[in-house]
Amino acid sequence: MRRIFGAPKEKAPVPTLDETNERLDTRGAKTDEKIKALDEQLAKYKEQIKKTRPGPAQDAIKRRALQVLKQRKLYDSQREQLYQQQYNLEQTRFTVDSIKDTVTSVQALKAAGKEMKTAFKKNKELDIGYIENLQDEMFDMMDMTNEINEAMGRSYAVPDDVDESDLMAELDALEADLAVEDAGKEGPSYLQEPDLDLPAVPTGEAEKQPAEALRT
Repeated sequence: MRRIFGAPKEKAPVPTLDETNERLDTRGAKTDEKIKALDEQLAKYKEQIKKTRPGPAQDAIKRRALQVLKQRKLYDSQREQLYQQQYNLEQTRFTVDSIKDTVTSVQALKAAGKEMKTAFKKNKELDIGYIENLQDEMFDMMDMTNEINEAMGRSYAVPDDVDESDLMAELDALEADLAVEDAGKEGPSYLQEPDLDLPAVPTGEAEKQPAEALRT
């Protein structure tokens, strides 16, 4: 069968956006080189026209320059088309990348949603009713703890009917008594040693002087 009808040809793979963009870059670079070469020719013809007097010779140079200028216009048009194609490719690539990013984001959100649902089902700690009951229990225990601390810190020696002004008066009297006791520790004045201005104790130099005076 293959000999009669021939084997089916394999289809070439569809080029990607990157491959197409590289191909357009190569064509654009070649076109730029051709435009540059034509510009150099036009510059030479321009100089020749300046140096040549009007007449048949100058007209011939102008005709050649006109042909080069037409070619340059053609390549300029081709280069603009390549620019437009590359722009369209860039826009298409941006759209494709945006679609891929959107799909990836939706898939990630979907996976996260499933994970959250599983967590809510498996963990009772995420139940709002359970959390509210736990908060109420904590509040009750804290309130009970405060009542216990107040009961444990209650003073049994101080009666409830004591006036605060009476307590302050007793405190002032206690401070006065302590001041009197501190003054009494020094003793009465007649038992304290008097502050006498006694002469200084004589030294050895003072004893030598009378002895030397007796010798003389």
